[in-house]
Amino acid sequence: MQNFSFQNRTRIHFGEKQIAKITEEIPKTANVLVVYGGGSIKKNGVYQQVSDALSDHAWFEFSGVEPNPSYYTLMQANAIIEKENINYILAVGGGSVIDGAKFIAAAACYKGRDPWNILAQKEEVSQALPIGVVLTLPATGSESNANAVVTRDSIKLAFSSPQVHPLFAILDPSVTLSLSDRQISNGVVDAFVHVLEQYLTYKVDAKVQDRFAEGLLQTLIEDGPLALTESHRNDLEVRGNLMWAATMALNGMIGVGVPQDWSTHIIGHELTGSFGIDHARTLSVVLPALIKICRQNKESKLVQYAERVWGLTEGSNIDKIDEAIRLTEAFFEEMQVPTRLSQIELGKSDIDTLINGLERNGMLAIGEHRDITLDVSRKILETAL
Repeated sequence: MQNFSFQNRTRIHFGEKQIAKITEEIPKTANVLVVYGGGSIKKNGVYQQVSDALSDHAWFEFSGVEPNPSYYTLMQANAIIEKENINYILAVGGGSVIDGAKFIAAAACYKGRDPWNILAQKEEVSQALPIGVVLTLPATGSESNANAVVTRDSIKLAFSSPQVHPLFAILDPSVTLSLSDRQISNGVVDAFVHVLEQYLTYKVDAKVQDRFAEGLLQTLIEDGPLALTESHRNDLEVRGNLMWAATMALNGMIGVGVPQDWSTHIIGHELTGSFGIDHARTLSVVLPALIKICRQNKESKLVQYAERVWGLTEGSNIDKIDEAIRLTEAFFEEMQVPTRLSQIELGKSDIDTLINGLERNGMLAIGEHRDITLDVSRKILETAL
């Protein structure tokens, strides 16, 4: 196992009716900006619960944060922050809203010329407004980590800073009952690939992290498809397990002391930035192709994945890996997401656009070994056709 330092400062309140905990978490003296998306929280009762919990606070709202939050949208929050002397951010939504709130919190304290440099130039975030979260769509794990992704024009970039790590997060599985099948599918697949980015690399004898990761994968495989069935559509146990698995997938626990990949995400970001494809659906397209191209370097962990996650104990290592890839694709298909570029109406002629984007953003050598060059990325995309 590699050396590491680990701390996760987010206090989690899990379960039904936990939104009321906001009252205790946010100081009564705070001027709170509630950040949310398109207004679904007003239909499913979450907005009212948040409003009730903030009844003794001074609070304001900023809505309209879109999927793959836009820099231009997020920067509009500055006017409210300055006018109302906002000193606390409450994100109410899924990963995009939470990521957007993190950028808003950092931009509010930014002293330079353009807050976009936090992402484009990797400038350090020395200060940010405190953040709390009410999670409504489990997927990204953003509710308990320091990461965020923001899009400007067709460029999708990430930043990470302990300054934007949420102080608390409310996880109430009952608020997810109003999610569409597409949102459920995207969330499960996003969490699944988050785990694999930290797991499918090479062995460093990190037994605890590996077993945690394998348990999360098996939970997603078991309960993900159930959430799409009529018989379990309102099953809070299923929704609760999926919500907690998505949080645990990217709260830092399984990633400490182990090598990490993230090339599937990096290539996937280009698909979202250039063609507007749902983030999770870019992952389900890229991951199987990436495994096929990079299977030699990942062989030991792929065999472990095949044996421990999928229960494949017969045949050669080649046979086990082949079957594990097939089962992974089958799982994605069961979750109703694409596994080929052709299924999202993209073809060979679009690959140049994606490779040019990787080059423009400096993604010349990615992966756990930094050996996925632009040529290898092209092979991965060609394999995904």
